[in-house]
Amino acid sequence: MSERPAPAVRIRPEVAATPAYRQGSAPVKPGFKLSSNENPFPPLPGVLDAVAERARSTNRYAAAAMPELRAAIADDFGVDPASVHLAAGSVAILYQLVHAVAGAGDEYVHAWPSFEAYPGLGLASGARAVAVPLAAGARHDLEAMADAVTERTRAILVCSPNNPTGPAVRRAEFDRFMERVPADVLVVLDEAYAEFVTDADAVRGADVLPRHPNLVVLRTFSKAYGLAQLRIGFGVGDPALLTAAASVSIPLSVTGVAEAAALASLRPEARAVLEGQIAELVVRRDRLVAALRESGLAVPDAEGNFLWVPEGPRDQGGVPSAQGLAEAFAEAGTLVRPFPGHGVRISVGEDESLAEVVRVVRAHLAG
Repeated sequence: MSERPAPAVRIRPEVAATPAYRQGSAPVKPGFKLSSNENPFPPLPGVLDAVAERARSTNRYAAAAMPELRAAIADDFGVDPASVHLAAGSVAILYQLVHAVAGAGDEYVHAWPSFEAYPGLGLASGARAVAVPLAAGARHDLEAMADAVTERTRAILVCSPNNPTGPAVRRAEFDRFMERVPADVLVVLDEAYAEFVTDADAVRGADVLPRHPNLVVLRTFSKAYGLAQLRIGFGVGDPALLTAAASVSIPLSVTGVAEAAALASLRPEARAVLEGQIAELVVRRDRLVAALRESGLAVPDAEGNFLWVPEGPRDQGGVPSAQGLAEAFAEAGTLVRPFPGHGVRISVGEDESLAEVVRVVRAHLAG
């Protein structure tokens, strides 16, 4: 059989040079999957029943406006339903917002390392990503991010708590930052892990949203609520901004099954169980952070459902190679997420996984 020729279609060089988003892999042998920041608990009460019931009508389109779900979210944030926008995961809204405000020759600013999708958000529109290195403690350097704003800047992305490093942005520093950002520059506060935050000084989107017309707050049902596979998230902000995002979205991308699961997740009985799950994951997270710090690692403050092991000299609390540590985990049957040159992200999973994480890390350090 002759070899199939390579396609002659011309791909934009900036697209060809940008790696695609890489999902965390599944273990190839018995172990734990701690590479995707998933909720290890089963679906919340009522979710599977709601999914099964809505699945009976999969031959019909869902109502695109989804007024009941938008009203429930709006009630939580104290806003009008017109201030709520739904999409197939909050990452979809990130794409929509950047495309809506930033075109060819424009720029958008984000911290780095941060959410892996950020660098590629402007590819379709031709906007250029400006990455600002994190400050000490693996925290956002909001002063440097404000300094990076130019006449070409159209958006700034702030991830709190920061994925993959863990610290949350504090309210005082966010307020100072917003005072420096021009009113015509969009600021996106990406709060995909907000439910896990325990830092009393952390910024909370619902609190600062009324003060800033140029701010959009993002949340997701994928993480704490455990609906990762159903892909549904939302943005809250000025209706004009969300209308612009909707204008560049793929129509009907949120399924009725996802809507039904999200509504079930917001019912009082489900929320009560959710609070217990979050509390347990926070306890596990803090235990794991304490154990790894006792092993000599400079683990930053962890405010999500994951923690960060930095790459660097051992006498400064790092591991010599992020990839090497990830390979040690894989050999033991557990998957974590390496960021070569930066560090390793370890999700908080099943209770039984905590001892295994500590064992693998200590064995790797001893070797």
